[in-house]
Amino acid sequence: MQSPEARTAVSPTQIHLTLAAFADEVVGTVARLFAYVGALVLFAILALAGLGQLPELRDDEPAAKPGWGVADRSHPAFALSRLDSSDKTVSYSIFRHPEGGRKDVMRWTGETDRPVAQLEIYREGGEFDVTRPAAADLAVQMGLGPATPLEQAGLIDTKFGPVALFRPAGTAKGSCLAYLKRSEEPALQISGFSCQGDTLPAQRAAVACTLNRLTLLTSGNEPKLAELFARAELRRRGCDAQGSPDWLLGAANAQLRGAL
Repeated sequence: MQSPEARTAVSPTQIHLTLAAFADEVVGTVARLFAYVGALVLFAILALAGLGQLPELRDDEPAAKPGWGVADRSHPAFALSRLDSSDKTVSYSIFRHPEGGRKDVMRWTGETDRPVAQLEIYREGGEFDVTRPAAADLAVQMGLGPATPLEQAGLIDTKFGPVALFRPAGTAKGSCLAYLKRSEEPALQISGFSCQGDTLPAQRAAVACTLNRLTLLTSGNEPKLAELFARAELRRRGCDAQGSPDWLLGAANAQLRGAL
């Protein structure tokens, strides 16, 4: 019969086996820990690489929306009937907006390649902002800053009806004139500027003559646009290069004062 001391005694072999099992457990735990940390580092590297491919955005700046772009494949929809061979359209550009807007822009330059006139026909789409001041776009067309104040310079009579004239506030009467005519049906805006003419009546006559010579080449799928130009043709008038008092609507001009 074994004594109690003999029963509780542990052989060196058992102790060695226990220590070996403990060591194996520690090594396994450390290996799993390294694998876990390595996976986290890998995910962090992939995340940083992915963020590096994205455009930098700030919380206080909204993402940029697509705007106007040149429509190289579109065909001109408007033209000016020429008076003589020296009358030349230097450029005809077409711009489109993803929300449906279209701008046909005719631009003329003088001997020094400086713009002397521009005519823009803007068919409005979903991008049109009714709260944006019309003066801002007119000032930009004239090569001025959008914040440049414009003052009203009267009305002229054209085949499209009365057209409002504007000029930079505080400038001499011989400065360039901007003009604006807007239609609700169809949603259309005709605008531009002219530096032609040595006197104010001559400048007004030049603008009126340009608008009276504007013709429609194609309306596409816009019957209201075709109807607008058809009605306008019935009111077409001849051009008077020197200008005459009947171009100016005197009664209306008395109400057009101050900056726009």
